[in-house]
Amino acid sequence: MFIDHAKIYVKGGDGGNGCVAFRREKYVPMGGPYGGDGGRGGNVIFVADEGMNTLMDFQYRKHFKAERGVHGIGKNQHGAWGENLVVKVPVGTIIIDDDSGEVIADLATVDQEAVVARGGRGGKGNSRFANAIHKAPSMAENGEPGEEKWIRLELKLLADVGLVGFPNAGKSTLISRVSAARPKIADYPFTTLVPNLGVVSTRDKETFVIADIPGLIEGAHEGTGLGHDFLRHIERNKILLFILDAAQADGRDVMEDFTNLRNELEFYNPELLERPYLIVANKLDIPEAEDNFHALQEQYGDLVLGISAVSGRGIDELIEKTYALLQSIPATEHVGETRVVRRFEEEVPFIIDVVNGVYEVTGKRIENLASMTNFNQDESLQRFQRTINRMGLEEALRAKGIQPGDTVRIKELEFDYSE
Repeated sequence: MFIDHAKIYVKGGDGGNGCVAFRREKYVPMGGPYGGDGGRGGNVIFVADEGMNTLMDFQYRKHFKAERGVHGIGKNQHGAWGENLVVKVPVGTIIIDDDSGEVIADLATVDQEAVVARGGRGGKGNSRFANAIHKAPSMAENGEPGEEKWIRLELKLLADVGLVGFPNAGKSTLISRVSAARPKIADYPFTTLVPNLGVVSTRDKETFVIADIPGLIEGAHEGTGLGHDFLRHIERNKILLFILDAAQADGRDVMEDFTNLRNELEFYNPELLERPYLIVANKLDIPEAEDNFHALQEQYGDLVLGISAVSGRGIDELIEKTYALLQSIPATEHVGETRVVRRFEEEVPFIIDVVNGVYEVTGKRIENLASMTNFNQDESLQRFQRTINRMGLEEALRAKGIQPGDTVRIKELEFDYSE
């Protein structure tokens, strides 16, 4: 089954906890702190795999979590890093953050990879906190939580050539004639409900990939029918072949069909009209088609080719001319590439919102601080208090009008404010 979109949850592995330990060996009095660091959590990495052509696997598995880091232990032994989780997706998959709508990655080439959710840092063991003044610290950090998010996957097929046309124009018959692809073919509209890919060979044994895009209808750019689901696959194609029913078997006007197809592409994405294209007048095995074929030639000249996908007339010429047009496109030009631009934004240490009388404090830095603090250790609690004071949290709470006894919440941590 062909599936070209999915929504899934990903989470990097949590970091391992640091260890509180002291060196206790014979003949080594006052050995000092000896606790190791926790290991870093594994990343969730997406890799483009040329052996896949659908996102169907993600219909059955929605959650992907990397391994957490191992906790540190005594004798300054650090915990092992968590294993990365490698997730394979088809080439042409775009990964989008579901909350922000930001494009995280566009995996447009084979073996291209992207870290989608990073693992958390391992917590420091107590030996990390020793200094000339505080020689025997009895505190350690918890591991940092791994990144977690919901993401959307969208697949845009990577094909050199896209077949564009209204239903029953003969696209499926054509791709079955020029390649080994065997799509469903019947004499009724919307036979093709999913895109089909085929590899075409020229007389010189050169090859290119062709995509049979399901038939468009008027209003497709507005999502009519399955318009958006079909149109997004066209964005990747280097050139377009407009397949027209020159016999007008369904009572359509072939001239209007070409104009309407171009309009649908322009309304969806004006850049599509800048792609090189050919006009293919199909069904020349039907006598009534000849006059319409010549009328197209008079208006559009050498851009028009006449074929019969059923009898094979004109197929060889179409293949060679299509390949020649592909060769004329600069090799450095990558069609449909999504450029990810990340703006630098100064990180705010925290944000305070008053919700139902509770002062909710959010922000990556302060939330990580809370997650990595072991509140069962007095020294860790004191360090937490010193750190939030340096951040200016108490001054900011007072500016918000907090009073003694009011509740402050940082993630799952709640405490009553006192001066």
